[in-house]
Amino acid sequence: MEKQRSSSFSIFIIGSLFFIFGLVTWLNSVLMPFLQQTCELTNFQASFVPFAFYIAYFFTSIPSSMILKKTGFSKGMMLGLLVMAIGTTIFIPAAFTRNFLLFLIGLFVQGIGLSLLQTASNPYVTILGPIESAARRMSIMGICNKIAGMLGILILASLLFSNISDFSKSINEITDIVTKEAALQELSNQVIMPYCVMTVVLIALILFIKIAKLPEIIEEDDPNISLKNAKKSIFSYPYLWLGTLAIFFYVGAEVIAIDYLKIYGAHLGFDNNFTTLFPVFALIGLVVGYLVGIFTIPKIISQRNALIIQLILAMIFTTLAIFTSGIGSIIFIILLSFSHAIMWPAIWPLSIHDLGKHTKLGSAFLIMAIAGGAVIPLIFGKLSDVIDMKFAYSILFVSYLYILFFAVWGYKLKINYKNPV
Repeated sequence: MEKQRSSSFSIFIIGSLFFIFGLVTWLNSVLMPFLQQTCELTNFQASFVPFAFYIAYFFTSIPSSMILKKTGFSKGMMLGLLVMAIGTTIFIPAAFTRNFLLFLIGLFVQGIGLSLLQTASNPYVTILGPIESAARRMSIMGICNKIAGMLGILILASLLFSNISDFSKSINEITDIVTKEAALQELSNQVIMPYCVMTVVLIALILFIKIAKLPEIIEEDDPNISLKNAKKSIFSYPYLWLGTLAIFFYVGAEVIAIDYLKIYGAHLGFDNNFTTLFPVFALIGLVVGYLVGIFTIPKIISQRNALIIQLILAMIFTTLAIFTSGIGSIIFIILLSFSHAIMWPAIWPLSIHDLGKHTKLGSAFLIMAIAGGAVIPLIFGKLSDVIDMKFAYSILFVSYLYILFFAVWGYKLKINYKNPV
């Protein structure tokens, strides 16, 4: 009973961290069009917002794993929060100078902190209970993540960035360069207060984790694995590498489906105040998908079969989004998020099962693959400038088809240790 209470409390703490993940991550859906306006960017240039944020995972995930080996999960989480706080602080001089490069540096530093934080927290959730119900626990974490995203978008976009709509209409009428620069600077300054608040919250969480004293989990090899097999290297698990690529494609698809919704809505001619709600609707779709996963996995359906069904739905929604127009196209893009909900929770445990002592390093490679949120949206942004933005969504089929390959066949590919192939 005591162990169960300790596990529940630990999950509560990790849920708080996933809340922060969502607050920082999904604010990019507002930040990207905001910086596109204040820094006068094209779709491709604005795509460097998610690029700077997610590319950090590629460079820092392996170092994060090495750091965790020395610090353990709990201290690693606190260090990640501290780095994130430094990143949010960089936004203050970036806003004062209206320097897009400095904004990108701030996002990159935030990504470094999140990389360390997620390298610690994701396997922590997986290991806290049976692997068969890992997708269920991670779905609960996902709900915390998306609720934070919704709150961040609604509060910050509606209250602090509410004048973007009026600003967009008036800025083109300003002919005097000095007056225009002053107006853009005034708009840029609005980002200062929310990121100051975010910095304070991150520091408060560091203190909270320190006081909470989370139990450290020591990863061990399965006792049923022979001593000879226990000596396997991480390269003996092909399914891990295939799963890493699946995470890469999944994150790229999720970022495209949410972060570009506001820009896509404006492209279709919808009012700016209305388009702000589109990412919120998408996050609601994710939450609904998570809830379905929580109540059906693994009692009614396995996490792998659920993944296959959601992938088929995603391809159907993408096709309908491309071949419909107006609000219909928006609705199908929003529905993509519902189909995305089970993907991360299902891909993750399928990729790290039976890794034993390699779990932390394997998790680091999976976190590194979040760089898909940098690369694939950048390609999407370029396609949006070159061809019609609606047809640029066809790039999602590449992601879905690969993940389907992993879910059907790739997840079970192993190397026979005695006779490696």
